[in-house]
Amino acid sequence: MNQILVVVDMQNDFVSGTLGTEEAKRIVPIVVDKIKFAKEKGYRVFATVDTHFEETNERHDAYFETQEGKNLPILHCVYNTWGWELVDEVKELINRTQMKRKTTFGSLRAMETLKNVIEQENVETVEFCGLCTDICVIANVVLLKTIAPEVKIVVDSRACAGVTPKKHEAALEVMRSLQVQVI
Repeated sequence: MNQILVVVDMQNDFVSGTLGTEEAKRIVPIVVDKIKFAKEKGYRVFATVDTHFEETNERHDAYFETQEGKNLPILHCVYNTWGWELVDEVKELINRTQMKRKTTFGSLRAMETLKNVIEQENVETVEFCGLCTDICVIANVVLLKTIAPEVKIVVDSRACAGVTPKKHEAALEVMRSLQVQVI
């Protein structure tokens, strides 16, 4: 079976940094095992990386000028900082070519790239894991489900963590409603 694993935002700021949680810390070894298993099976692995900027530049608004920054005024995942980096255990397994930067919860560009790989390589299943179930995981799952509705999408509930356990469960339920297989 041709499969892809998408590792969403397993970054320092979401695990032990400014927005870190105990639930996020607990999933790190599970995500690491999933990446190792995927590589052993020869599956493709992609990682999304939440990316923000302190100041406006020619390509991006400063974080606090974005809708997200106004609603969540906690600077995080600033490009090229420790908080932006993947957690060490994941970083050891993911190279830069597998990383897809995104400045919003979901990345249409990253999911379009994924759709092209799905079509070119006859991928049957795309599995998602990572952070946060109720924000970036669900946003990317919905985008992929929209542009590649016939690919089987799986979300491993044990390898995801939400902002809170309650929001994690709510996001999983929504994804089940969208015919995503939650395991």
